Amino acid sequence: MSPFFTRFALRILFAVGLLAGAAAPASAALQCVPYARAQSGIDIRGNALTWWSQAAGRYNRGQAPRVGAVLAFRPTRAMPIGHVATVAAIIDDRHIYLNHANWSGPGRIETRALAVDVSENGDWSVVRVWFAPQGSLGLRTNPTFGFIYNEAPGTPSAVTPQTTIASADEGLVEEGAPARSIASRQAFAASIMAAIPSGGTN
Repeated sequence: MSPFFTRFALRILFAVGLLAGAAAPASAALQCVPYARAQSGIDIRGNALTWWSQAAGRYNRGQAPRVGAVLAFRPTRAMPIGHVATVAAIIDDRHIYLNHANWSGPGRIETRALAVDVSENGDWSVVRVWFAPQGSLGLRTNPTFGFIYNEAPGTPSAVTPQTTIASADEGLVEEGAPARSIASRQAFAASIMAAIPSGGTN
């Protein structure tokens, strides 16, 4: 084999190695969209900021959380392409747990991350979300479009949505909990908030 061919082959291999190395972090980092799609079964693709408009006419949308629904975040300066997260459990009217990716770090998956409705009207249009590096709710308030439900418009469940309350010991989700149990869970949520510092940046 000639020296020229050997040098040429080495250059090609070196270039391929550099490209593969540069592509590895991007392919290894899990984005919020494919994770939300896998978690919820809602078959929407494209940037998170387009999910709300794409869901129109295909999936029911609303302002009330349901387990398995996707919370669609509006784009902001901090999140120019928006964000999507799946509701994992409901604590009370103002507190839920989210499963999502790429929030507290590139490609990082978080399960049962606390989210709090801080909107004036209690419609989940503005939320604060747990930021793992700080170990607390992020200071940033995040505007949202609302919730996308994995059901076609006009289905019966859209008329009578299921109410699900998370158990106080963070165990299994209970359905149809009696009023006394709901009150105890609301007290539990209040105790969580009292123990959470106000630090965080996200």
